[in-house]
This record gives sequence, structure tokens and C-alpha cells, in this order.
Amino acid sequence: MRKAKWAAAAAGVVLLVAGCGSEGGSDKGGSVSGGSSSAGSSATGGSGGSGGEKLDGAAVTKELTDAATGAGFTQDASGEQIPAEAKDCMVSWTADAEKAADPAKSYTDTVTTLTKGGWSEERSSGAGGSVIKSLKKSSWQLQASNHSAGPLKLVMFVAVDSSPECAAVIAANNAKPQG
Repeated sequence: MRKAKWAAAAAGVVLLVAGCGSEGGSDKGGSVSGGSSSAGSSATGGSGGSGGEKLDGAAVTKELTDAATGAGFTQDASGEQIPAEAKDCMVSWTADAEKAADPAKSYTDTVTTLTKGGWSEERSSGAGGSVIKSLKKSSWQLQASNHSAGPLKLVMFVAVDSSPECAAVIAANNAKPQG
């Protein structure tokens, strides 16, 4: 079941990257290539964050953790677990929104911190009190979701490296039989 959930989350990010998730939202920053032609997407896994370093799963996890905890969130330990072989290609960070004093403000502050750290907001959409923002940095696409307005308090951040190497890793992992 967990594998299906993380595969669905990855597929959702890929759909947003491809432009299918922007209905009713606003596109920012022009067209999105979906990562297929991003600068530096070579056998090394793509170009990176600050200083030309490669942005990997550990770096994305650190950026998310620092931004979210700095905004008042704690991580929900029961959040989605990423398979070991995909940890350099996908990150899932679920906030314990029930413990946050103001989950909507913490969400906004987290996204603001990420954009100040080099993530660019590509799209934003909202309906029924939920907000989903798509951000990009290097070959990484991040879906930041805030569904804390109603009785269900869910705030999560799912990032996927859209490089060809990671697409192959995720496809191979999805092809494995569930056990």
C-alpha cells in the first residue's frame, strides 16, 4: 500500500510538472519543460543548487526540514516512507499540522523560505480551502500541499527529481512486484 501511495504522489508531481495540474490556478514564470531539457541534465544527474553542486535527495530533505521546522511545523513520523533506492530521486515530508499553532501560516512561511532559498514558484491552485503550489529548483519539482482549512489537517511536501536517471529509477521501482 505504501508503494502505491508514493508512486501516486510521484505521478501527481509529474502531472503538475507536465502542466495538467494548473487548472484554476496561475502559471508563473512561463512554460515548463517538465525537466526533459533542463540545463545540466546529463549522466551526472543534472545541475544543482548553490555553487553548482548537484541537488540530491539529502539536500532537498534538509532544505524542506529547515524551512518547515523554522515555520513552526514538526515532521509527522507516520508520513510517507520513500523506498531506499529512490531516496536520491524523491522526498516526502509530511507536517504534523495538528501540532502547528497556525498550519496555514506555517505553510505560507515554509513556501516563502523555500522561494528565498532558490526554489521558484511555477504554479498555484486552490479550491475548497486547499492550496497546492508547484515549485522548481534545478531538476527538482516540489508539490507543496496545504489541506488544513477543514477538519482534516494535512500539509505535505513531495519533491521529485525529473532527471532521466531518476525517471528510470522510479519506473523500475514501480515495476517491481508488491510484496
